[in-house]
Parts: sequence; structure tokens; C-alpha cells
Amino acid sequence: QCAHHAGMDDRRDALRADHRAWVASGGNGLARVLVGSATQAGDGTPLGNFGILQADSETNAMAFAQGDPFAQGGVVSDIRLTRLADTFQAQRIDPMTPG
Repeated sequence: QCAHHAGMDDRRDALRADHRAWVASGGNGLARVLVGSATQAGDGTPLGNFGILQADSETNAMAFAQGDPFAQGGVVSDIRLTRLADTFQAQRIDPMTPG
């Protein structure tokens, strides 16, 4: 999960195409993005973004998040990784990043 700084709508909009390219490339192979989306408050205020990734290591998952143009461009205020159980059935998801 990536929390975004408040008031970054214009900056986020400017970086969105680069962010989507980063996701599509899996951060140049650092991770495979299975699912991702923007997050928002009940009133529609942007809060950040999240993703479910497959990565070889926590280091690669963090490098993917830190390399995202939103993070590099100063939009992201905090990155939090949460490991899913080994029983998570990733094969049931049509991934956003090709395998």
C-alpha cells in the first residue's frame, strides 16, 4: 500500500502514464503486478494506491514500490508491505503484468 500526500492531484495526473508503464513492466522485472488500484476516502478524496505483487523477495517488492514514478515524483508519503499467506491462490487472478 502506498499512501499519498494530500493535494497532489495535479502531480499524480502528470505521472499517471509513467506509473502505468511502470506497473505494466513490473518495475522492469522486479515484480509481477496481479491487481492494483487507486484508493480513496468515502468522499472521493484520493488516498493512495495498492497492489498485490508477486516478487522474488521483499527487497524486490520494496524496490518496485520505491521505483514507481509516483514515489520518485514525491506523491507517495508512505509505503507499507504486507506479506500474504503462502496459501494465497495467485493463479486465480488475471495479472496486470504479463508473466
